[in-house]
Order: sequence, then structure tokens, then C-alpha cells
Amino acid sequence: MRYAFIDDHEDEWAVTRMCDALGVSTAGYYAWRDRDASPQEQRRETLTAVIRTVHAEVHARYGSPRMHAELIAQGHECCENTVARLMRDAGITAKTTRKYRQTTDSNHPLPVAANVLDRQFDPPARNESWVADMTYIPTREGWLYLAAVEDLFSRMVVGWSMAATMTSRLVVDALGMAVARRLPGARLVAHSDRGSQYASDHYQRLLGAHGITCSMSRRANCWDNAPMESFFASLKKELVHDEDYATRERATASIFEYIETFYNRVRRHSALGYLSPADFEALHPG
Repeated sequence: MRYAFIDDHEDEWAVTRMCDALGVSTAGYYAWRDRDASPQEQRRETLTAVIRTVHAEVHARYGSPRMHAELIAQGHECCENTVARLMRDAGITAKTTRKYRQTTDSNHPLPVAANVLDRQFDPPARNESWVADMTYIPTREGWLYLAAVEDLFSRMVVGWSMAATMTSRLVVDALGMAVARRLPGARLVAHSDRGSQYASDHYQRLLGAHGITCSMSRRANCWDNAPMESFFASLKKELVHDEDYATRERATASIFEYIETFYNRVRRHSALGYLSPADFEALHPG
């Protein structure tokens, strides 16, 4: 450990002074520095290099659990604790979460649906349970609002819409995309909060036209829609908080890339055994 300390600080202090202070010989230090790396050290260096590469590829979006899953998928046998230690020693950290505000307004006179989903977040097949919600994205032009629909079976974002205003059209367009992509059957339950956009006649008519059962969270209970809250938290942490969007158009393009290129096809999801939604659906067709 003393030799390692000297090696780490050679650019700051003279080697001879550090050796004297730490009670080791300069000859011993140089012999340690010039030795061949052990197989264990070589393996750690190789894993650290791979971790740095993956860290860059996913734009610092993976902590040690997802990083470990990625290394295993690439054929690097290791344990999660080893990955966590290597990341810590190399100063490699994932992006952190910030709090964000509620966007929908539940104080309205429109009819609301019962909580049919009732936190049953693990359906046995696709197109049985969808969750939907809205969030906001800051840009220099003002807020950009995002509505999204997620299939709970695979955590795939199957529909989304973005606009400068938070109207019923926003959530209708997201649901319309999901329906067009997935062609769900009559057994589908679509869950959301009880905001005015989801309670609107516009949205309810689209549900009814496709035989989709409406479900809504209880008042002021975000846990009833936890998977959708989790998706938005990931989006904010892994993308939005590091961006300074000049225009809504730039933000729209960036979020499109995150959802369609990264989140659905690449990002490893803890609820899916660290598979991506696309890979999970490929393993469970039908």
C-alpha cells in the first residue's frame, strides 16, 4: 500500500522524500514499480479498461449492478462487488437522481376510474397492463412536456408524445402510438394517474374505441404508478439533468434517441434480470 501511495503521488512530491516519510527504501520502491504485473493485477486492469469503455458508451448511466450485468454479457466473469470496487478505485460513477415535480392536476370535476391495476406490476404477457404518465423537460424556450406509455411485461416504452403544452392531445397521441404499434386485445388495462388529461373525454373515447379498460391511481398516491415514475426518474438522471437544451426541437430529438435507441434496446433493466426490454421480449415472444 505504501508503494502504491508513492506511485499515485509521484507527480506531486519527490520519491525520495515520500520513501523517507513512509519508511521504505527507494530501491525497494523502484523494484516494486518495475516488476511484472501479476495475473490478478492484469485482470483488474483489463476489467477496469472494459468498464471505462462501457461507461463511455452508455454515457455514465450504469452503476455497478448494470455494469456487472454488461460485463457478464460480454464474457467477463466477475462478481458485482469486484465491479463496484474497481469503479470506486477508478473514480467511475453513475449519474445521480434529482427530485422532480408533479405535472398532472387531479383537482377537477371529471369522472375518475377505479384502481383496477392495484399495483399488479408483473403481468404474464405483453399487452395486458400498460402504465402512462406525463413529465416536463426544461429548455431555453420553455417547458417541453412528455407523455409516455409503458408495457409492464417488458418495461418497453410503447408510446410517447412531446409538445409545448400539456393538453389531452398529448396523452391521446402517446396512447395512439402505443395502440398502433402493439395492436392490443380486449384484455388490456391502461393505468394512469387521475389527472384531467387522462380523465378527459378525448382520452376516454380512445380507450373505449379499442376496448381498453381504464385504471387510475388513488388520489396523491404515486406508488400506484411506480414503474412509470421509475422510467421518468431514469430519463431525468441519465439524460436530462446533464443537458441544456436550447430549443424544444433539440430536446425532442435527444429524448427520442434515449427512448428508442437506448432505453428500449440497450439499457439493462433490474426488473427483467438485467435484460433490455427488447431482449426480454425476444426471449418471450407472443
